[in-house]
Amino acid sequence: MQALELIALRGPDGLRLGERPVPSHEGMVVIETHAAGVCFPDLLMSRGKYQVSPQLPAVMGQEVAGRVLEAPRGSRFSPGDRVWALLESGGHAEVVAAPPERTFALPDDVDYVDGAALGVNYLTSAFALHRRGDLRAGESILVLGAAGGLGTAMVGMARAMGAVVHAVVSTDDKVATAREAGAHQVYVGDGFRDAVMATTGGRGVDCVADIVGGDLTVQAVRSTRPEGRVLVLGFTNGIGAVPSNRLLLRNVSLVGAGMGPLMAHVPDLLTGLSVTVVEALAAGLRPLIDSTFPLARGAEALRRMEDREARGKLVLQVRSDTRETAEPALTGGQ
Repeated sequence: MQALELIALRGPDGLRLGERPVPSHEGMVVIETHAAGVCFPDLLMSRGKYQVSPQLPAVMGQEVAGRVLEAPRGSRFSPGDRVWALLESGGHAEVVAAPPERTFALPDDVDYVDGAALGVNYLTSAFALHRRGDLRAGESILVLGAAGGLGTAMVGMARAMGAVVHAVVSTDDKVATAREAGAHQVYVGDGFRDAVMATTGGRGVDCVADIVGGDLTVQAVRSTRPEGRVLVLGFTNGIGAVPSNRLLLRNVSLVGAGMGPLMAHVPDLLTGLSVTVVEALAAGLRPLIDSTFPLARGAEALRRMEDREARGKLVLQVRSDTRETAEPALTGGQ
């Protein structure tokens, strides 16, 4: 089978299209990949900066959507089923093997491109907002880095949960992306705190989803109402240092939202989160797709992410029918 291989830790320049054996499948769901997502951990791994160092040559990719070829007895799946799955790695290939507990039925009205966008960003959003952030309908949330793959997912999921969504983007040309994802209010640039306080009548937001980190984490704390919470999801601008007096004086909770580390301790974690995601899809939520690339041009997708040009999710089209659904699609979006 063909696969996009990482042969050197040089980012996009380290990728090539190669031939690999079909992965071992004992006890696994074997999936014919139709589309595969590109996510930030892929970029980190390609530079040797991820928490797990790949053994080269390696196949990256944690998100896939496709059709089941084989499934273990008693796994809920049968050959021909449409599914989406979250992998440790190996998704950028024509065939993948996924654990049954990380494989989920793809709704009939959701196509493979949208299905491939769900694994990391939407499960993470459900985890952060529902489990860790306890976000309630009618509450307000501020999403930092709201124009990227995880940011647009966070905006869309929060909107689907009934929240009032404020969003921060880095440049004016990303405002439309955040609004398309579902944001009610959008701020541009790092100095968003005063604008947030003005918009909320000096109260601040109930919750902040901080994907960016760095100096903006302090801004996030300062934008939160007393007894609000800041969800820490990532560090694209580096790890932030928050003075403890900021937390004390505002009575703000700083909450870690790392889905991956908790999965080892809560075996059925993803099952519950997948239900939350599917419920949002049934309500009309659809991933905001920036662009799609054939598998052979996967390096271009990774480069677009590295250059911070992506406006939403990047997806690799492994087969030509990635926009097919089992039934006519509903009207999507928020």
